[in-house]
Amino acid sequence: MIKIEIDLIAIVKKAAKKAFPEIPEGVFEGLLLEVPKEKKFGDFSSNIAMRLSRELKKAPMDIAAALIKHIEKLEIIQDVKVEKPGFINFYILNKAVIATLKDIIKEDAGFGSSSLGKNKKVQIEFVSANPTGPLTVAHGRQAAIGDSLARILKFCGYDVTREYYINDEGVQIQALGKSLKARFMDLMGEKSEFPENGYKGGYVSDIAQRLKDSNPGGPLSDDFFMEYAAKEIMGAIIKDLEDFGVHFDVWYSQKKLAASGNVERAIEDLKKKEFLYEQDGAIWFRSIDFGDDKDRVIVKSDGSHTYLTPDIAYHREKFEKGYERIINIWGPDHHGYINRIKAACQALGYDKEKLSILIAQLVTLYRSGKPVKMSTREGEFITLREVMDEVGRDAARFFFIMRRVESHLDFDLALAKAQTLDNPVYYIQYAHARISSIIEFSENTKQNFDNLELLDKEQEMNLIKALMNYPKIIEVTASNLEPSILLTYLQDLAGLFHSYYNAYRIVTDDKPLTEARIVLIHTVKKVLASGLDLLGVTALEKM
Repeated sequence: MIKIEIDLIAIVKKAAKKAFPEIPEGVFEGLLLEVPKEKKFGDFSSNIAMRLSRELKKAPMDIAAALIKHIEKLEIIQDVKVEKPGFINFYILNKAVIATLKDIIKEDAGFGSSSLGKNKKVQIEFVSANPTGPLTVAHGRQAAIGDSLARILKFCGYDVTREYYINDEGVQIQALGKSLKARFMDLMGEKSEFPENGYKGGYVSDIAQRLKDSNPGGPLSDDFFMEYAAKEIMGAIIKDLEDFGVHFDVWYSQKKLAASGNVERAIEDLKKKEFLYEQDGAIWFRSIDFGDDKDRVIVKSDGSHTYLTPDIAYHREKFEKGYERIINIWGPDHHGYINRIKAACQALGYDKEKLSILIAQLVTLYRSGKPVKMSTREGEFITLREVMDEVGRDAARFFFIMRRVESHLDFDLALAKAQTLDNPVYYIQYAHARISSIIEFSENTKQNFDNLELLDKEQEMNLIKALMNYPKIIEVTASNLEPSILLTYLQDLAGLFHSYYNAYRIVTDDKPLTEARIVLIHTVKKVLASGLDLLGVTALEKM
């Protein structure tokens, strides 16, 4: 929170206490200011009148009218107005805005960071694609969202752990092993039958060829094919993620989970708490008692576990490790899974509100105006690697988070690789590169902070006010787990700079004015670079 906002909140509290001495101190807990979307409603807005309405049993407009009579304008407020249904809007003096620019400069690279997280332990698990095929664009979106959120949460003072859950056992891995065996035997000239539920992608044939070239010799077991295929694909996944700028602190194996005995311990915990029962030879979890739409089988009549069972044990481990917040990013096919996992966590005695599950909606990839079909098992899909190779890492990451996490995303390949201002990532990177070019052209004119009062143009005030909002944008992005909020802010900031550049010369014959403007654009450049870095996008010096 910037100093001017802290000062305004203090002014609001003081006015409220004078106008209504009877209100309890607790009413002010968590009091924040908002930035109005429309300029006509001022620079900051308070909803305190609405918050006090129930406490005072008065209309918000009457409370707001009483409050502003006690607001001290001091040296930062130009005007205060009340707008329906009771907002108190503050208009800030230009000299106060300039003073804020000086504060921003002093904070340097730390500007925008906060102690919001208070070093709380957070685990964010994302991608977690089964090692049965290359990463698709859907996985790419989850990777971009998860990694950006991890960076932003860390910037806000959280102790963040990135985790990838490897589903390296079960029916799908068995089908993969059988698929590889069939392709390998074909290459060896032996008769084989391809499994009905097998994976038909060309990548399986490529793995089979590499296996043949390695000359393994001797009879090979089904387990060998299964493990070989999973290891090969997992290696390719790790390489793709590294090239995408995504790194994980923990790679968690489901196979190791099964061997640890923790799955059985989780079942035993639920049994002791009397949340399990037997029916038709199977063991059921009473998930309906915790908000699920029906009870769920966790052990089938043949004694094998359902997909849910190891996931219950996995989440039990997450809580046992002391994470104060757990974030999962899943694909849309897991939407119905949310309630049953939260039910299990609650049944095991954990706070389900500490578990946030984000559903990253599907991506429709467009090439030449036509959607591209994607199906891992049929082998008709576009991989994350192909998208990176075609549009570049920066554009891929940026486009994957252009829409809200739970909104469907249309990804236009032609736009993503266009070297024009119509391309939103190019638009922001160009603003950063353009500032670098101006600074170089100015022959590194020194930054003189004594002449900032010369920044009196409307576009200059708009730029500084946008910079002032950066810390709030970061906290809102972190609180809502929504990286598209930061992305939109960067687009707006770049737009304000381009508008300013088109209206005024930065480097002029007026040395003091030039020095002041260089200070301003230096600060814009730093914030653009900071925001782009949080999204995992490169801040280019030249384009």
